[in-house]
Amino acid sequence: MSNNKNILNIAKSVIIIEKNAISQLESQLTNDFVEAVQLIFSSKGRVIVAGVGKSANIANKMVATFNSTGQPAVFLHAADAIHGDLGNIQKDDVVICISKSGNTEEIKYLLPLIKDLGNKIISICGNSNSYLAKESNLFLDSTVEKEACPNNLAPTSSTTAQLVLGDALAVCLLKLNNFSDNDFARFHPGGSLGKRLFLKVSDLLSDFSKPIVSPTDSINSVIVEISNKRLGSTAVLENNKLIGIITDGDLRRMLEKNQNINVLQASDIMTENSKTINSTTLASDALYIMEQNNISQLIVMNGNIYCGIVHIHDILKEGI
Repeated sequence: MSNNKNILNIAKSVIIIEKNAISQLESQLTNDFVEAVQLIFSSKGRVIVAGVGKSANIANKMVATFNSTGQPAVFLHAADAIHGDLGNIQKDDVVICISKSGNTEEIKYLLPLIKDLGNKIISICGNSNSYLAKESNLFLDSTVEKEACPNNLAPTSSTTAQLVLGDALAVCLLKLNNFSDNDFARFHPGGSLGKRLFLKVSDLLSDFSKPIVSPTDSINSVIVEISNKRLGSTAVLENNKLIGIITDGDLRRMLEKNQNINVLQASDIMTENSKTINSTTLASDALYIMEQNNISQLIVMNGNIYCGIVHIHDILKEGI
């Protein structure tokens, strides 16, 4: 059985082999890559990414990357294509075929059918002399010196090279399409990135997050309000106008300074000119303000109207 050192050496060897394979791709880029990006960018259709075996797995990931960065894409299994799925290809679509050897039976069968439809074909292939490389309109060379597999058989370096070329295409198209952070969030509304770019402070508020006391309220009333709303603070309003905030820290400092708290009112211990934030502000921006000012909560306003208090825990709970 291999010891820990041998296992680490094997892992490092795999990483080095695949790193070298990726580095080699840079010198294999030709003007065909430029034309491939321009072809997809100018197309009115989608990108159809086809493959078989491990290349089909890479094709699936490539499609996911295209779609998440604003380039409509569809996966097509080369074997299924010749059994009805060829109907997925529409007139203006650009087809990317992925294969290490470029000579599999499925690819040889599929290519003439695509060409008969009139669609342009971009190949990502590890064999420049293969059927796929020669019959495609544009050829992206994914040749690798060797697989990371010790028997030089299992697709490892070759699939990594395919993946990197797919990412390079996607990022080039992203740049050409001026794909922004907001665009990315629009396609990822359920993830933490989407929340960071879309979730507003107002989305975190409820009636439960709106503690209020008046300046003449007793300290006991202040303690009860802060305790009930569980936000560690309360706003102080006079005639519906915000005049200050009282936090747990204010209560602790009051207890340290005063022997008789029964004679005190909310106005005696509140902090004036409290930090506020607009209800339409992004929650991520609110978190930044809290971190910069070393505070745990912000008063939320809509113009001159008090909306509530947002606590740092409310934001962190959303995964931002």
